[in-house]
Amino acid sequence: MALTQAVKQLRKEQQRLQSELDQVSNALQVLNYLFGKRKRKRAANGSRRPRRQMSAAARRRIAAAQRARWAKQRAKKSAT
Repeated sequence: MALTQAVKQLRKEQQRLQSELDQVSNALQVLNYLFGKRKRKRAANGSRRPRRQMSAAARRRIAAAQRARWAKQRAKKSAT
Protein backbone atom coordinates (compact mmCIF):
# COMPACT_ATOMS: atom_id res chain seq x y z
CA MET A 1 0.00 0.00 0.00
CA ALA A 2 2.80 2.42 0.89
CA LEU A 3 4.56 1.75 -2.41
CA THR A 4 1.51 2.61 -4.54
CA GLN A 5 0.92 5.75 -2.53
CA ALA A 6 4.57 6.75 -3.00
CA VAL A 7 4.24 6.21 -6.76
CA LYS A 8 1.06 8.33 -6.84
CA GLN A 9 2.79 11.06 -4.89
CA LEU A 10 5.80 10.99 -7.22
CA ARG A 11 3.56 11.22 -10.30
CA LYS A 12 1.73 14.16 -8.76
CA GLU A 13 5.06 15.86 -8.06
CA GLN A 14 6.18 15.11 -11.63
CA GLN A 15 3.03 16.78 -13.01
CA ARG A 16 3.56 19.81 -10.78
CA LEU A 17 7.18 20.15 -11.86
CA GLN A 18 6.25 19.72 -15.52
CA SER A 19 3.67 22.48 -15.18
CA GLU A 20 6.24 24.74 -13.55
CA LEU A 21 8.75 23.95 -16.29
CA ASP A 22 6.15 24.83 -18.93
CA GLN A 23 5.58 28.19 -17.24
CA VAL A 24 9.30 28.92 -17.19
CA SER A 25 9.59 27.95 -20.86
CA ASN A 26 6.71 30.25 -21.76
CA ALA A 27 8.30 33.11 -19.83
CA LEU A 28 11.58 32.57 -21.67
CA GLN A 29 9.79 32.58 -25.02
CA VAL A 30 8.11 35.87 -24.18
CA LEU A 31 11.40 37.42 -23.09
CA ASN A 32 13.11 36.14 -26.21
CA TYR A 33 10.36 37.61 -28.35
CA LEU A 34 10.50 40.98 -26.60
CA PHE A 35 14.24 41.39 -26.38
CA GLY A 36 15.79 38.83 -28.73
CA LYS A 37 14.48 40.25 -31.98
CA ARG A 38 15.12 43.87 -31.11
CA LYS A 39 18.86 43.74 -30.98
CA ARG A 40 20.36 47.09 -31.68
CA LYS A 41 22.41 47.38 -34.79
CA ARG A 42 26.04 48.15 -34.25
CA ALA A 43 28.40 50.00 -36.48
CA ALA A 44 31.37 48.26 -38.07
CA ASN A 45 33.70 49.64 -35.40
CA GLY A 46 31.55 48.19 -32.59
CA SER A 47 29.95 51.41 -31.40
CA ARG A 48 26.24 51.42 -30.61
CA ARG A 49 25.27 53.83 -33.37
CA PRO A 50 24.57 52.06 -36.67
CA ARG A 51 26.22 53.30 -39.83
CA ARG A 52 24.29 55.89 -41.74
CA GLN A 53 23.13 54.95 -45.17
CA MET A 54 24.07 57.26 -47.96
CA SER A 55 21.74 57.88 -50.85
CA ALA A 56 22.81 56.93 -54.36
CA ALA A 57 22.77 60.60 -55.36
CA ALA A 58 25.14 61.50 -52.53
CA ARG A 59 27.50 58.69 -53.53
CA ARG A 60 27.45 59.99 -57.12
CA ARG A 61 28.28 63.52 -55.96
CA ILE A 62 31.14 62.28 -53.80
CA ALA A 63 32.47 60.09 -56.63
CA ALA A 64 32.29 63.00 -59.08
CA ALA A 65 34.14 65.26 -56.66
CA GLN A 66 36.85 62.62 -56.17
CA ARG A 67 37.20 62.14 -59.93
CA ALA A 68 37.59 65.91 -60.26
CA ARG A 69 40.33 65.89 -57.60
CA TRP A 70 42.12 63.06 -59.42
CA ALA A 71 41.82 64.90 -62.74
CA LYS A 72 43.27 68.03 -61.13
CA GLN A 73 46.21 66.00 -59.79
CA ARG A 74 46.80 64.39 -63.20
CA ALA A 75 46.68 67.77 -64.90
CA LYS A 76 49.16 69.16 -62.41
CA LYS A 77 51.55 66.22 -62.97
CA SER A 78 51.38 66.45 -66.76
CA ALA A 79 51.99 70.22 -66.66
CA THR A 80 55.27 69.85 -64.77
